Order: sequence, then C-alpha cells, then structure tokens
Amino acid sequence: MGDGPLISPDELAAVLGQVTVIDVRYQLGGPPGRESFATGHVPGAAYVDMDHDLASAPGSGGRHPLPERESFQEAMQRAGVRSDRPVVVYDDWQGRAAARAWWLLRHHGHDDVRVLDGGWSAWLEEGHPAESGESSVEPGDFTASAEPHSRIVEADGVLAVDVLIDARAPDRFRGDSEPVDPVAGHIPGAVNVPSTDNLDERGRFRSAEELRATYARVGADGAGSVAAYCGSGVTATHDLLAMQVAGIDAALYPGSWSGWITEPSRPVERG
Repeated sequence: MGDGPLISPDELAAVLGQVTVIDVRYQLGGPPGRESFATGHVPGAAYVDMDHDLASAPGSGGRHPLPERESFQEAMQRAGVRSDRPVVVYDDWQGRAAARAWWLLRHHGHDDVRVLDGGWSAWLEEGHPAESGESSVEPGDFTASAEPHSRIVEADGVLAVDVLIDARAPDRFRGDSEPVDPVAGHIPGAVNVPSTDNLDERGRFRSAEELRATYARVGADGAGSVAAYCGSGVTATHDLLAMQVAGIDAALYPGSWSGWITEPSRPVERG
C-alpha cells in the first residue's frame, strides 16, 4: 500500500486478508447501513455503526460528539482492529463517514489507517467481489490511547483559529437554509470549503496538487493555524482527510455547528 491516507480498490484487493476492513456505510438522515452491509460488502469486512460506535449521545457537544475512549476501543475490538495490522475503512457516502472512522482511529493512536477512495461503489465498479450476510471476525486487541494523537479545538478556542473551515454545503454555510439544525448561519470568520470540493466528477479525491490549491484559496497554506467543522463533526473530517492528502495539518472542532449553537450567547454570522 502507498504512504498516503487513501487506498484504491485495486490496491485493497491486492492486500485483502492482510488488513482489517471496516464498513461504515451511513447517510445523514437515512437508515443505518447494516442492512446494506448484509446485502453486500467487501469480503471479510466488519460493520461499524456511525451513531453507536463513532459518536456518543447528542447534547451540548452537538449531534455527533466524539465517543468515549473506552466505548470506541470496544467497538474497534469487536470489528477486529489490531494495533499491529493496517485498517481500511469505506462507506457509500463518498468517504464522509469513512473519514470519521479514519480520524478517530488515528486520534486514538492507530497510525496505519486508510480510506477506500470511491468507497463501495468504486469497489463494485472496478469488478471486485462482494460478500453477503453478517460477518464473523476475530476480536482485535486495539488499545485506544489516552493521549490524543490528532489536534482538537473546542468552542472556547474556535474564534482564535487563523483559518476556520466550514465543510457544509454553501447554502447552509450562508444561512440561506438549514434543514438539520435549529439555527442557520456559520461561526463568525469561517470560510467555506464544501466537502464536495474535495472530489472529482467520479467521486474520488482530487490530486494533492488540486487540493492544495483549493485550500490555499481560503488561506490554508501552512502559514497559520487551521481547523475544520461542519454540522456535527462528521463531514469536517472529510476536509481534514483532503488536507492530509494535500500535506496540510489541521485540527477538528468536534462539536461543530450543532454544538456551537447550544449556547445562545455565541455569535452567529450569515451571508
């Protein structure tokens, strides 16, 4: 496998049986992906549920707060994750849910994690085999580090970030519409790089050069601090993954917009 955070379907096919594969199929507002997983999945993959395994209960931390370390560790062990074995994660949402799993695993100390570029649809389009039914995997020994391995910024530090990136769609960023959260708008001073900007017409990640140019246009060029947020802290990790491809170091604001607006005194900007 290559050194970057992405892996192609052909590359994954060549190492099946040597890596732990996690299926994180999820759609915002849609049903859980377990039924889709049972219908067909990458051979040997284990299913991981976004709401139960990759987030804790909604509250002041937003709609998808980060999971507690112990519960995340247990979920990863159930999925067969080992500390000494590479992990590949995929979804059918152009990498948005898979990026959340990628970020969490790295945050908790696993240093060999990749996202399947193009996800489930790319796997099938390139003619690779599918397996149906529930999976049975040997439990893993992954131990989640108590020390964070990825940078986080919380609500009290967000306004001090030099380049704060909002990964939501432009109409939600501007506050023209807000189909999910009770307040429309964005955090003052934020700039918008929708997660769709990270992808080409096939739904694959753009090249490192293209992504560097995309983020340089909003000032994320390595000259200052960078952080990303979205509605609930999920699709922001897609921007973080894209920036990793581009060689840009950035932090996550986990609470994101849904956490920011739980405190009415926090400022809101529109337009």
